Amino acid sequence: MDPLPWIEPVLRGGLASLGAYLAAHVLLCLIPAFFIAGALAALVPKESITRYLGCNAPKRVAYPAAALAGSMLAVCSCTIVPLFAGIHRKGAGIGPAITFLFFAPAGNILAIAYTGAAIGNDFALARIALSLAFGIGIGLIMATIFHRDDLARAQAPDDGFAGSARINRTTWYLLAMLLGLLVFGTLKVALLLDAWVSLSLPFSGTDRIERLLFDLAPYDPSKGEEGLTFHGAVLIALLIAIAPLAWRGFGSVDGGLNRWARAALGLIALTLLAAAIRVVPGADNVSIELPGKFFGAAGTLAAIALLAGTRLTGDELQQWLWEAWRFVRQIFPILVVGVFVVGMARAIVRPEWIEAVAGANTVPANVAGVAFGIVMYFPTLVEVPVAKMFLSLGMHPGPLMAYLMADPELSLQSILMTIAIIGRAKTFTYVALVALFSTLAGLAFGAWVDGTSAWLLTGLVATLVALIAVALQALNGRGLHRA
Repeated sequence: MDPLPWIEPVLRGGLASLGAYLAAHVLLCLIPAFFIAGALAALVPKESITRYLGCNAPKRVAYPAAALAGSMLAVCSCTIVPLFAGIHRKGAGIGPAITFLFFAPAGNILAIAYTGAAIGNDFALARIALSLAFGIGIGLIMATIFHRDDLARAQAPDDGFAGSARINRTTWYLLAMLLGLLVFGTLKVALLLDAWVSLSLPFSGTDRIERLLFDLAPYDPSKGEEGLTFHGAVLIALLIAIAPLAWRGFGSVDGGLNRWARAALGLIALTLLAAAIRVVPGADNVSIELPGKFFGAAGTLAAIALLAGTRLTGDELQQWLWEAWRFVRQIFPILVVGVFVVGMARAIVRPEWIEAVAGANTVPANVAGVAFGIVMYFPTLVEVPVAKMFLSLGMHPGPLMAYLMADPELSLQSILMTIAIIGRAKTFTYVALVALFSTLAGLAFGAWVDGTSAWLLTGLVATLVALIAVALQALNGRGLHRA
């Protein structure tokens, strides 16, 4: 049997997935996240994190705070990993950090609102309630299992630059501006998406280039295919141009802010602005639209540059850039490999296979929904129209809920990146817990849709929570006794 007919579409699927991801998600999502993580690691005192999110912080404060922080970020599982890495490295307990990692992609405000608008309010309410309960529950279980590691990390000295126990005003301003840049790039509201200024440039033939790119990387939102546009190809070229400058500049920034680092920062800012515009190719010209997020990003970048240039010392600036670059080197290569592998898997796995086994609310059907969420990763909000498609094709609401719980959390690339941060044992434990609780969420929601009493389901869930609480308390007591 000739393997070439199989190899070509698989490799093409991997390249298409990687190209679409780099063009659509790296610039306005991941780059701000890396700089936020670097600022947390370099400029925020360890005591400021451990006070609210540390392993010894009150649980009634730490876990709601982690979930609340996650609810404000409309980011996917890949973008949240650098932020998770930042707070974990600065002393956040594994429990609150895992709650933040779990809840942000699945339970953020935008994801819940979009779920309600596209699929139904019943899905949206169940998703927010289950994400909150299971996110905190998984965090508590992880904190109990790895309590000794948490204690050892809490006693380790802080190797960041920050020297006091309080976050200074400059750091607060910088984090706020970086978070604003992330919000401008990810928030889908009319104020940021509508064009404020339009202009036309006399470049012909760009429409043919875009059609060729769509042939290479198909575009079909109903299937979660984002495609590769002419604008996206330009952004990828700019990313490739940034790479050698960042390698030469940020890799040696501990010796001073050299010309390579300055050139990299300038090109990064230019590329972020280019990512914030909208490009509409035509036969005889190219239409350039400047939406609200362009002006938001431009103002935020200017404020960041002014703040960093006038309020940060040379050592603070170098430490910030070095930590951000360290996260990029640790996470980004794994992300690229993961996205490529997922693209190859999507070329092989057919949605019809999952639909065929997920037409009823059974354990295998819910497990299939979870497995599909892992293998066929879709970025945040894209999983919602895909879920709507599955629902219209006959997937039972229970397995569909299991998919909606697992897809934002357990993409292959996010699993690989998390391993690089907290190790295999913790990551595989987290993956197993998310898979288990996502399956339980699907079974419970499917049972409610099929007519099981909501009070009965609530009682069963409450009993499960109580059993987990008792088991956690017993494990905690045994661990303290041994200590």
